[in-house]
Amino acid sequence: MSMRFTDKVILVTGATSGMGRAVVERIAAEGAKVVLAARGKDAGEAFVAELRSAGRDVLFVPTDVTVGAEVEDLVGRAVDHYGRLDGAFNNVGAATAHGPVTEIDNDAWGAEMALNLNSVFFGLKYQIPALQASGGGSILNNASNLAVTGAAGMAPYSAAKHGVIGLTRSAALDVAGTGVRINALVTGGVDTPLLRGAMGENPEEALRVAGAMHPVGRIGRPEEIAAFAAFLLSDETTFITGAALAIDGGMTAA
Repeated sequence: MSMRFTDKVILVTGATSGMGRAVVERIAAEGAKVVLAARGKDAGEAFVAELRSAGRDVLFVPTDVTVGAEVEDLVGRAVDHYGRLDGAFNNVGAATAHGPVTEIDNDAWGAEMALNLNSVFFGLKYQIPALQASGGGSILNNASNLAVTGAAGMAPYSAAKHGVIGLTRSAALDVAGTGVRINALVTGGVDTPLLRGAMGENPEEALRVAGAMHPVGRIGRPEEIAAFAAFLLSDETTFITGAALAIDGGMTAA
């Protein structure tokens, strides 16, 4: 495996499970110093202990990314600890409000925006200056195939993820030419604990049905997302910014 991230400091939110965990493992194996952010303190500390036992240089900061002051503190602690910040993967998100638009509770709508969109805004707001101070770098925001399509009963999630792509593109243009590049992932179904937890009483059958919705015939694996994310976070992609890049088994093509 290459060591593309030697001496690089990368921040990952939603870092203890699913795609976030896979990205942490991948970039740490490639030499990154990784700052992990998640709400669950016990899970974060357990994951950090596991990574350190493997010789990885990591820092865990318990963080609620829906709170701007906590994200500001997260970025500040990353820079205080390592002296710089070179990249970030804004990965937190989940579909929590379901049903027709006319039946969505107002507070549930607000909570969905906070989790899926506000969290990315706060990340960009505080990560961009830190990256600029370090000479540039890459920020990757995790969107969804529902950021470019719609789905009945999923309006809050889809609206927030559409917002992530608009925010990504606009922020990328704000900082174009400063050495900071910002892109979004358009992910399909990925086999994560979060997805399995949403699959009801027969998750294996539900996952089979979900896989059949993808032209390649299956859902993705976290390590596949991590490989692509690591590429986009690396210095191999210095001419890519403002892009929404699909890794979705062909879903959006179909």
